[in-house]
Amino acid sequence: MTDISAQRRLTPALLPVDRGPVAVIGTVLVLLAAALAQIVDARQAVLFGIGALLGIALYHGSFGFTAGWRRLAVERRGRQMRAQLVMIGVAAIVFIPLLAAGAAFGRPLVGALAPVGTSVLVGASLFGFGMQLGGGCGSGTLFTVGGGNARMLLTLAFFMVGALVGTAHLPFWLELPALPAISVGAVFGPLGGIAATLCLLGIVGLATFAVENRAHGGIEKAGPVNRTGFERYMLGPWPILWAGLALAVLNIATLLVAGHPWSITFAFGLWGAKIGQALGLQVETWAFWNWPGPATALSESVLYDVTSVMNFGILLGAALGAGLAGKFAPRAKVPLASLLAAGLGGLAMGYGARLSFGCNIGALFSGIASGSLHGWLWFAAAFCGSLGGIAARPFFGLDGFKAK
Repeated sequence: MTDISAQRRLTPALLPVDRGPVAVIGTVLVLLAAALAQIVDARQAVLFGIGALLGIALYHGSFGFTAGWRRLAVERRGRQMRAQLVMIGVAAIVFIPLLAAGAAFGRPLVGALAPVGTSVLVGASLFGFGMQLGGGCGSGTLFTVGGGNARMLLTLAFFMVGALVGTAHLPFWLELPALPAISVGAVFGPLGGIAATLCLLGIVGLATFAVENRAHGGIEKAGPVNRTGFERYMLGPWPILWAGLALAVLNIATLLVAGHPWSITFAFGLWGAKIGQALGLQVETWAFWNWPGPATALSESVLYDVTSVMNFGILLGAALGAGLAGKFAPRAKVPLASLLAAGLGGLAMGYGARLSFGCNIGALFSGIASGSLHGWLWFAAAFCGSLGGIAARPFFGLDGFKAK
């Protein structure tokens, strides 16, 4: 009976796939990849594909920083936080030596390094606060929008507004006290940088074990598995650690193909700037949009911007993952107070990300994996800000410091 049941589960007609959405999304993915290869180059098409795989991994693993941090703060459960630490550690083991070499396969490599100062401290605190109100971080916002969450679409819209305002104010924040970018790989050498990074990640991981063990007398076990083998790979849900390892591998692939690590939020500011231009806002006169990188991105189609193209891939990949899991069902009925929290959270995240040189991906994941000290400051400040956001959630009808 067990064998027959397993065979029936694998019968295509019985799989809970939303075939219509999957067919449409799959077609769009193929056509857009072909268009990118034709309009830009094959490398851009590959990065779009990496973005799609990131979206699938994020969706199938429900891999967001927001819920994991809230579970640690509210329920004293650290399994999701530890998966994040493993993900960063795996990427760091590869990133730091590659960045020390300066190139791979003939392509120059640069890490996610940034100054360590006031702008990071303030910006990351704002981001952490906003992500608990918005209901998702940078990557979480993208994959939940792709999965059909209408509330997160509002968060994304205000994320873009906040990021655009942040580009207007960033020159002021950069005048405030700060240390230059500091890389542990440069200070201690590649092996020393890896050791220092893994040691710090291990300390944080041990702290989560201690908190959870003290609160519950043991460590949380993984939940029951409803699918196994091929079904689980294709339809999800994935164990949180699988998703974290997949994201680490895909970030390494991004570094090798793009020449820099995975990032998300620059694109939000760029999209906001282009919309602002269309509405008559002269963003091209702002100092930020006259810096070489931003100026080039603003003058070209978003199809030439790596971060934008990978974000498009994440959105479509998450939508494909939702369709494969039979869960592609856009939801639009959201309480007004929750919508207000989504808007405020998006504004805070967008503004904070621009000030702090990225979000949970560009500053925390890619920053720490690159050996950048600013990534650790971002981590600490964002976590503290997140506690404030959790405390503010009940004012908007959301759960705060109260375990479900």
